[in-house]
Amino acid sequence: MGEWGGETIGPDVWETCRDLIPAGSVFAFLAEHRGELFPVEMFADMYPSANGRPSMPPQILAAAITLQALHGLSDFETVQELRCDLRWKAACGLGLNDMAFDPSLLAYFRRRLTCSGRPNRVFEAVREVVRATGVLRGKHRRALDSTVLDDAVATQDTVTQLVAAIRAVIREVPGADHVAAVQCTAHDYTVPGKPRIAWNDEQARADLVDALVTDALRLLGHLPERELGEKAANAVGLLALVAGQDVEPAEDSDGRDGRWRITRGPAYDRTVSTVDPQSRHVHKPRTHQQDGYKAHLAIEPETGLYTAVALTPGAGPEHHEAAVGLALLADEDIPLDVFGDTAYSTGDARHSLDGAGHRLFLKPAPLRPAVPGGFTLDDFAIDTTASLVTCPAGHTVPLSAPGGRHDQRTASFKDLCIGCPLRERCTKAKTGRVVTIRPHHDLQTATRHQAATDPDWQADYRRWRPPVERAVAWLVQHGNRRLHYRGTIANNAWLHTRAAAFNLRRLINLGLTHTDGTWQLPPATA
Repeated sequence: MGEWGGETIGPDVWETCRDLIPAGSVFAFLAEHRGELFPVEMFADMYPSANGRPSMPPQILAAAITLQALHGLSDFETVQELRCDLRWKAACGLGLNDMAFDPSLLAYFRRRLTCSGRPNRVFEAVREVVRATGVLRGKHRRALDSTVLDDAVATQDTVTQLVAAIRAVIREVPGADHVAAVQCTAHDYTVPGKPRIAWNDEQARADLVDALVTDALRLLGHLPERELGEKAANAVGLLALVAGQDVEPAEDSDGRDGRWRITRGPAYDRTVSTVDPQSRHVHKPRTHQQDGYKAHLAIEPETGLYTAVALTPGAGPEHHEAAVGLALLADEDIPLDVFGDTAYSTGDARHSLDGAGHRLFLKPAPLRPAVPGGFTLDDFAIDTTASLVTCPAGHTVPLSAPGGRHDQRTASFKDLCIGCPLRERCTKAKTGRVVTIRPHHDLQTATRHQAATDPDWQADYRRWRPPVERAVAWLVQHGNRRLHYRGTIANNAWLHTRAAAFNLRRLINLGLTHTDGTWQLPPATA
C-alpha cells in the first residue's frame, strides 16, 4: 500500500479551531490520537498492492465509521457531517475546505473490512487499548444478555418471495429467461409488482400460490446443466428454498400430482425476505414477534465496557443465547462470575461454564407444575445415581436410561396414581404421572435451590445483572434497533464497530490518555 501524502484542503481544523472542539469528547480524542489508535500498518493487508495508494487514507475512514456507528448515521448523513461539522473534520483529519468524499466510499471500505481476515479490527484495536490501560484488571464479573435488532428490509409474504426469487433466477442464470418463457405461465415476470388477482378471494389466492410454486419447480427442473457463478448459484438456491418453505401438498393431494397450498402455521427457520435471506422471525419474549437478528453481548458490569459481542440470525439452536454466550466468554483467561437471565441457564451451558471454573449467577428457569398450584419436579426425590424417583406420596419407581432427542430420562408411576390422595395436585393424565428429566438434572436442581435460598447469591444477582440491560439500551438508542445493512456479516461488523465506539467513549470519560507511547488511565480507575 502506498503512503498517503497527508495533504489537507484548507487550514487544519484541529490546529486552527481546537478551542471549538469539546474537550474530553470522542471528536477531540480522535483528532489528537487517531494515528496511534488506527496506525497505517493496521490496514496494510486490506490494500496489498504496492502501486498507488487509497483514494482516502484508511485511518480517516476508520475514524469516520467509528463516529458513524457511535451516532447511528447513514452513509449520506456521515458525509454531510464530515463536510459541515468542525468536530467531524477535526476528528477525521480533514481540512476546513475539504468536501470529504462520496458516501459510496464508506460502503467500499466496510466491504474491504468484512472481506479481510480481520473484519472486526476496529473493535480489536479498542480492545487492545482496554488491555493496555489495565482497566479490567482484577474485575472478574461478566454479564450476558441479548436483544433483537430489526432487519433493514420489508418482510415479504409467500407470493412476493416466489415472484422475486423467480425473477432473480431469470436475471442471474444464463439461459433461464428462455426456459421461463416456455415453462412459467402463472405470471408475466417481466412486469413489476404482484400478479393481478382478486386478493380478497381465498380460492384465487390459493390457485395463484399453486401456480407460482409449479412455475418455480418447472424452472428449476429445466435449467441448463452448467456450472454456475456465485450470484447465479445463490439465486437458484434461494428459489428452491422459498418454493418449499411455505407450501405443502393440497388437502386432497398425495404430494405427487403437483398441487400445492400455503402451509398452515409458520415454517421453522423461515426466510422472511429474498432481499435479506438471513433475516428470521424472532420471538423474544415468546408472545412478541420481530423480524431480524439477535445481538449478543458480554459486558464488565462495573465499568460498562463491552468485552465481546456477536450478531447472529434470530432462529436456530446454534444461535441460542446459551450457545452464543459460551463463545462470548471463550477468550477469557481467568475464572469469572457470570451473570445472565434464564436464557443462559440451560443444563449444557451450566455444565460447560462450571467445568471452566466460572461461578454462575444465571437465573434458573421456573418449573411449571402439571396441575396449576400442584407439585413440580423439585417435589420429587430424584436419585440419578441409583436411577430411582420417589413421588410426594412416597411411591418409588425406576428411572429409565437416557434416550430420545434430548437424552432425557423418564419415570412412569402408572397404576400407582390410581386412588392416590395427592393425584389432583400431581397430574391430569389418565395413565398417571410421568416424570421427565434432562441431562445435568442434579446441577439444575442445585441451582434452583441456591437461587431460592442463598441471600448472597440473590444480592449479587440483583446488583450486577441489571447493568447489562443498560448496555443494551445504549446499543439500540436513537433508532438503532433497526439495522442499516443486509446480511449477518455486514451487521455483525456494524455491531462490533458500535461496541468499539461505546468502549472508546467510556475510556475517554475515565480519562484515557496516550503518554510516552502507552495508553494510560488515571490511577483511580486503572
